[in-house]
Amino acid sequence: MASQTHGIQQLLVAEKRAAEKVSDARKRKAHRIRQAREEAQADIEKYRNEREKVFKEFEAMRLGSREGIALRIDEDTEMHIEKMQQDVANNKEQVIQELISLACDIVPEVHRNYFVVNRRV
Repeated sequence: MASQTHGIQQLLVAEKRAAEKVSDARKRKAHRIRQAREEAQADIEKYRNEREKVFKEFEAMRLGSREGIALRIDEDTEMHIEKMQQDVANNKEQVIQELISLACDIVPEVHRNYFVVNRRV
């Protein structure tokens, strides 16, 4: 009987040690997964920064800087405004004369849709 108790005691101790080893293995696995995730995130961030740098260089080479683009847009706008002002200055008098003519030179005529019905008065 004592040997059975001793055997049960040994099994319980072995089971406890096995449970501790499994628990330690799970903790190590979780730690390795967390570490791998952090390393992967760092690699992703490094790759993203490299690609963004390459894109910025490409963009600067093809389009120029944002300030350069804004400067070109401003210059273009100024050129269009100046052209419109020149067109206004060149055609102002002619437009005024046409408006005065339309308002003052009225020629009375019967509207094309007007028709006279035979009436006897």
